[in-house]
Amino acid sequence: MGKIMTLDYERCTGCRLCEMVCSVNKEGASDPARARIHVIKWEMEGIYVPMFCQHCEDPLCAAVCPVRAIERDEVEGRVRVDKEKCVGCRSCLSACPFGAIGWDEEKRKVIRCDLCHGDPTCVKFCATKAIQFIEAERAVLVKKRAAAERLHRALSQTSHGI
Repeated sequence: MGKIMTLDYERCTGCRLCEMVCSVNKEGASDPARARIHVIKWEMEGIYVPMFCQHCEDPLCAAVCPVRAIERDEVEGRVRVDKEKCVGCRSCLSACPFGAIGWDEEKRKVIRCDLCHGDPTCVKFCATKAIQFIEAERAVLVKKRAAAERLHRALSQTSHGI
């Protein structure tokens, strides 16, 4: 089944180091605007959510690309952009339900996570392990366990009158 990037937003501290190391790795400069991952912050709730390409099985971004510059690489399990074919129309930006595709103003091309070709830099630098690159089967088990724990806490609070 392969590996996927997962997120536990409850662990994210909002340090934004993932953005910095991504931009340095991909662009050679510490410029969060050119990173392939972006931390979204909800001020009032104090929640930080790193957003990145989900490498969808049936990517909408690829479906709307008029020049077929986006395709899913089944061998690597990722969605990639052929920068030579990309005409910079930005149709994919509008189509992505996660808002995970970026725009490089300097190069006039879209930018997206490519999983660092199987070794994501952002994962290596995430001290809280909010972002992980794990086997898909394990990711499912982790999510089930977390959901069960939340349900248990909720039921415990209800039964104790909290």
